[in-house]
Amino acid sequence: MFSVKIVFLPQNNIMRKIFRKNSLYVLIALSAMFTISSCEDDDNKTAISQNGKKESHKTGANCMECHNGTEGAVFSVSGTVFQEDLRNTAPDGKIMLYTEPEGNGELVKTIEVDGLGNFYTTENVDFTQDLYPVAESKEGNQKYMPVAASGACNSCHGETEDVIWVE
Repeated sequence: MFSVKIVFLPQNNIMRKIFRKNSLYVLIALSAMFTISSCEDDDNKTAISQNGKKESHKTGANCMECHNGTEGAVFSVSGTVFQEDLRNTAPDGKIMLYTEPEGNGELVKTIEVDGLGNFYTTENVDFTQDLYPVAESKEGNQKYMPVAASGACNSCHGETEDVIWVE
């Protein structure tokens, strides 16, 4: 709720000029404050990648360097899927997390890969249990991955491990 305060301009011309200049700065500061708070509200929304969407960025980078509570939405799982050439991304597939290797056990989560090859979710995923990712291309080709240590896939893949890729 906003309150309105009526302020009369001073009678002195010099004071009027100072008041008008400062009023502009106050207005600018208030506008900036409302803009910043609206961005912070967006950070609390659920964010999940979707096939065909091209809203993500920094393909191949460790998403959770920023998406960890300091900037942007907090991701529980994120990364990038590449084609077999290990350079071009593989858009519009999916990542599936199972409780057992090679797509066995319970399917815990499916995350679509977006149109740029990135995948992410802010939904809670419990990594205290072993989870085994399966990367699937839009053509249906699957690649079974070893047990996931965390949801920050690009913190290892593309750094100390091969990138995530599918045929």
